[in-house]
Amino acid sequence: MDQNRGSNRRLNSLQTRERLQRNGSGSARGKRPVSAQDAYLYALRVAFLAYLLQPRQKRVQHVAAAPKPVQRSSTSVTDLVKDFSLIRDSKSTRFPHGFMNELDKRITGVLVGREKMPEYKDATVKRTFAVFLNEFKAPQFRKSMEKDRRVEDLLLIFFSSATKELQKGKLPTDDSWKLMVDRHVALFIRLISATLTANGWAQDKPELSSRLQTMEKKLLMHDQDLSSENQRNGGQGGSTIEVEVPRSYEVKDMPLVLVVSRIFGISYQAVQDDINRYKSVWTEKAALQDLKTYQAHLSLMSKKTLNSDDFDLDEAYQAWRHQETQDLSQMILAIVQSNPELAKSTPGGAVPQFRPHASTETAYHDPMRKQSDQSDHASSYVIDQPVDMSALNINDDAEDDAAYTYIPPDPRVYYRAVLKEALTYDLADTGLEPSEATSEVPSIKLLSKQSAELLNEIALRWRLPQFSRLILFLDVIKEKYEEQAISLDTLDAAFNYVKEPPPPDKKANRMSVVQVPDSLFDRSKWTIHDYALNQHILTALHQCLLRELFEIMLLVFDSKAPPLGPLMYVLNNHIYDDPLFSAPSEELDQFTEQLRQALKQRAAEVYREILAKIIPETKEEWEFYHVIELGKAVVKLCEKIQKRYRKNPEIMGVSPMMCLVEEMFPAYAADARDLCARIMDVAHEKGEQVPVQDGFDLYKELVEIRRIHKDALPNRRFGFHIEGMLQEFVWRWIEMTDANLIGWVDNAFKVDQFRIESQNPVPMDDERHSVSVVDMFRSFNQSIEQIVSLNWDDDLQYAKFMTAVSKSIGLGLARYCELVEQKFSREMDRLTPEQEAAAGQSRQEKWISMAKDLYTGKEKIEPFNFYPESLVKLNNIEYAMLQLDKLEREINVDACAEVIQKHAPPPQQRIRANNYVFTIKIIEAEDLKACDINGLSDPYVVLGDEYQKRLAKTRVIYGNLNPRWDETIDITTNGPLNIIATIWDWDTLGDHDCVGRTSLKLDPSHFRDFMPREYWLDLDTQGRLLLRVSMEGERDDIQFYFGKAFRTLKRTERDMTRKITDKLSSFINHSLSRRALKALLNRGITVSSVTSYFRGARPQSVVQAPTQQDITKALEPLFDYFNENFAIMKQTLTDPAMIMVMTRLWKEVLVTVEALLVPPLSDKLSQQRPLTRQEVDIVFKWLQLLFDFFHAADGEGGYDGVPMDVLKSPKYHELQNLNFFYFESTEDLIRTSEAMAAATQKRQQEQSQRLNRLSAPAATGHQFGGALGLVGMPSRKHKTIMLSRNLGTMKKAKEEKRKEAQADPNDDMILRILRMRPEAERYLKDRSRQKERLQAAQAAEMIVRQSLNAGGGRMTGTGGLGMGPMGPGPRR
Repeated sequence: MDQNRGSNRRLNSLQTRERLQRNGSGSARGKRPVSAQDAYLYALRVAFLAYLLQPRQKRVQHVAAAPKPVQRSSTSVTDLVKDFSLIRDSKSTRFPHGFMNELDKRITGVLVGREKMPEYKDATVKRTFAVFLNEFKAPQFRKSMEKDRRVEDLLLIFFSSATKELQKGKLPTDDSWKLMVDRHVALFIRLISATLTANGWAQDKPELSSRLQTMEKKLLMHDQDLSSENQRNGGQGGSTIEVEVPRSYEVKDMPLVLVVSRIFGISYQAVQDDINRYKSVWTEKAALQDLKTYQAHLSLMSKKTLNSDDFDLDEAYQAWRHQETQDLSQMILAIVQSNPELAKSTPGGAVPQFRPHASTETAYHDPMRKQSDQSDHASSYVIDQPVDMSALNINDDAEDDAAYTYIPPDPRVYYRAVLKEALTYDLADTGLEPSEATSEVPSIKLLSKQSAELLNEIALRWRLPQFSRLILFLDVIKEKYEEQAISLDTLDAAFNYVKEPPPPDKKANRMSVVQVPDSLFDRSKWTIHDYALNQHILTALHQCLLRELFEIMLLVFDSKAPPLGPLMYVLNNHIYDDPLFSAPSEELDQFTEQLRQALKQRAAEVYREILAKIIPETKEEWEFYHVIELGKAVVKLCEKIQKRYRKNPEIMGVSPMMCLVEEMFPAYAADARDLCARIMDVAHEKGEQVPVQDGFDLYKELVEIRRIHKDALPNRRFGFHIEGMLQEFVWRWIEMTDANLIGWVDNAFKVDQFRIESQNPVPMDDERHSVSVVDMFRSFNQSIEQIVSLNWDDDLQYAKFMTAVSKSIGLGLARYCELVEQKFSREMDRLTPEQEAAAGQSRQEKWISMAKDLYTGKEKIEPFNFYPESLVKLNNIEYAMLQLDKLEREINVDACAEVIQKHAPPPQQRIRANNYVFTIKIIEAEDLKACDINGLSDPYVVLGDEYQKRLAKTRVIYGNLNPRWDETIDITTNGPLNIIATIWDWDTLGDHDCVGRTSLKLDPSHFRDFMPREYWLDLDTQGRLLLRVSMEGERDDIQFYFGKAFRTLKRTERDMTRKITDKLSSFINHSLSRRALKALLNRGITVSSVTSYFRGARPQSVVQAPTQQDITKALEPLFDYFNENFAIMKQTLTDPAMIMVMTRLWKEVLVTVEALLVPPLSDKLSQQRPLTRQEVDIVFKWLQLLFDFFHAADGEGGYDGVPMDVLKSPKYHELQNLNFFYFESTEDLIRTSEAMAAATQKRQQEQSQRLNRLSAPAATGHQFGGALGLVGMPSRKHKTIMLSRNLGTMKKAKEEKRKEAQADPNDDMILRILRMRPEAERYLKDRSRQKERLQAAQAAEMIVRQSLNAGGGRMTGTGGLGMGPMGPGPRR
């Protein structure tokens, strides 16, 4: 590498440039072109010289002279062995290792008859070889031969053995056996040569093989068939001798001359005429004279040979000159040995001596020579020695040129001309088979073997160095490639041939070559002319390849683009990797930019072709389908180009994929925008609509193109906002979904049989629902999945889509709940068999039956026959809640709400001005009118509007004048609404009686603080009704819609559960009643109510208190009743639903026990008498028994019923605390109540002060709104829809309510006890007013704080307040 850099410095110097100009003959440029005739004549004379110097053929000739004694040839074995003795120290003439063993096998084969050559079949030959084999196997001799491996030792031993054996039995005067010895020795030498050749040693020992062949020919020169009697001395038939065949001078006997004839296209006769014309001039002597003249110029270092100016380094010149001198001597000797007569007539000094030890490591040795064979077409250079082939750079006048016969005036130019002709002929020769293609090397077709031998002979005679031949070969290849006469594969093969010639191909008529040594490519030993010519070749080929690359690159977008790999391989491996090549970076950058612009222009043309092919010419025919197909075609082409060039995405710094994307995608974006706009305009003009699915398909295609556009062009925006243009199709889809959703729900409900479908004997919980709820949610999911599958890339629009869909889902769920609850109510309100029988009785029969039941004290109540399909409906509601919660997580409702909150107006502006949701909780009533003959009523409440439209209906509370419903409904209104509450008495027989009526005006202006309020509404008869009312602004908010849907499901589930528990509550009231207590204290004596009424209430003396067994036995009917009903429900309900029903029953138990102990909370005295200590003790034992029954502990720390934390509810703790205050004196209870009230007030004040420190001080002049004038008092925080948006928030709100109830003890239970103490009447009224004042002050303070937190110092009089996720929000 250092030498190459040094060579580059020399070449770029001014001195070297002057040298190139002065010696410009090294290149064909600037010289007179060589005509084909001149090149032909010089090639012909070299080919003719090869014919003259080739070994002469011999033939056996019969001599008819009189017999005479046979004379031995003057050539003897001893004389021939001397030739080896002269070079005995040369390694090249010694036998290779292992040769002796192989020779032993070969001789043995002669003796046993395995030898294939016929001359070894003779018995005399076998006998001679057998005698020698005995000597050869002698250990002493064998060891010596293995060590020295000398030829002469082996030949002498064989000669000695043959002489002894053949002279046996011969007369002293008979010398015929001596010729036979020569023949046998020759056969032995032939066997040695065959052994060398068979084992591949002949190529490694060329000198040894040559010597052996020469010796063999000399020994057989006078060979005679000595076994024939008539050929012996004294015979009458004469004798035969081997004589040289005279030269015919016919072209057919001249192989290389025939090659010249074919290459130049000269007829056979014309060539023969030229030979006949010039054979007197083209002689061996002339060739010898040329060499001597050339030698003389070399010795004188004249300009007529290469000199130091032709080399970059002086040591390179000296190495070439030294080797050239040796090679000239070898060549002269070869000519003289070919024609010994020339030694006598050659002037100019003695013939140089033969030098067998000439160096084989020369700078310009011919790699062809090592494998030259001794065939009929062998080279004239018979002494097969590696020689250094130098060049002749002649710059002489015509007189000096005439001094040479065989060397042309300018050998380089003439050699190039002959090479061009040879290459042209061989490339066009159809008979010349190309090489076989392999996985790494394609099929190539270059020079034939005959052309290569001719060119080698010419270069040898004209003294052209090997590297000069290679450079001239590349120069011709370059010219052929520029003329498009050869392919790129041929160019690659030519480079590979120059760098590393291919292995010999025995099947094809190919050139036989060997590996070129590395010294050949040491460019520091090259001439400057070859160095410069090599640079010129690389530069010219580079320009040509770039032009071809440019043309091919313009075809990369075609369906079948030509491959770029072969061309880039040649550029990279043969041009750019060559240290001689150098190209200015500015030129390469310019080429890259031109190529990039051309590719972009071509990409634009391809896009226009696709556009014209896909888009119809008439605008009225345009459809989204065409835009989609255009996009698919663009993407398909881009993917095809990306796949095609995935391994090499950039070619010369240009990426076809990037050029395509940069040009096509912006063009497509602009066209797609215009096409879509035009298509939609045309559809609107016609009053039609583009199909929604077409819009969805178009969106998916456009999004995919935009993704590729973003990946490829990250800093360039897409042509238009796809979502803004195509959102219309999503809204249309949502509208269609909204319009069809109710129908889907109705159809699913209509075909549902409400049966459990399961393959398991005992269905799993997730299988205990029917198909309608599954079909409904499948419809919901499909609607959502249709939008999700679009992968909508606008978060705000996507959140709005989901909001609209959630509203539709909420409406669908509300419709489903309505249908399910209606059918469930009909099934639950059906008449029992007894009621059906009673319905057929007359009025008198009904009264008689009722009186009979009362007299006999009939207590047995049959369990309600729950239909499995009724319980499946409850499972459906539970399943719907789970699926809705799953849907809420999948949609990511909170994230959608957050996105809308970021981009949408403030919350209060999102409240619909005309839509409000009032939540009305029907809590309880007191002091109702008795409508039944037993002095009680079975009340239920019906809410209706001023137009007598029923809005809601509660369940029936049997046998109670102070009922508690705790049922909630939602009413949506867009303005003030008057509601009428009517309490009815449910009668099994006949019409229901009206207990009383009252009304309430729901005015949004009264609830602008969004605080819940409680109203005690007096009935028009007697008693009053307690309602709790709160208001929320209905929002176009996804959390609101999900919360509303969850609350609808939860209320439906709760109402259905209550309907189930109501079927059991009557027996609970019967079993846990004061009458049951009385019966237990009377130890089982049962007296009917009618008899007791007529006989008077005379208390019986209690003989003995009931035992624990008696107390437990009193509840056994209730437990049996529970177990029978639970067994029915367990078969159908899921475990969570079963726990829910049991939990609701537990609440009924607690309410019943509470009602048994104390009256409801009121500021009036109650007619209910307190229980005795014994009765209270029994009640609490009942409570513990029921607690254990509902918990159903299994004895191992587990349970099968209601969880412990659910059983120990705040109501349960209140009942437990009731036991401590129940029998306290009135004074102590009042003091305790006052202390609790003071503690509660203090706690509220501390909390208020803590909040005030975090906000501005409270302002005076609180404004409560119109609700206060209607006796509505602000109450505690209520459950908002936002708290019900998923199961998680609902559970969290429930836990907070439990903690709040436990952390905020109050005196309500004491006040309820005081209602049974007449002396506490005044305190009850005072305490009620105090509580109202505290609640009002607390609500007012909250309103002021909210106003201050909103940024205002005073309250506003109009407008509503925004609702946050957890409750009332500030007004801005």
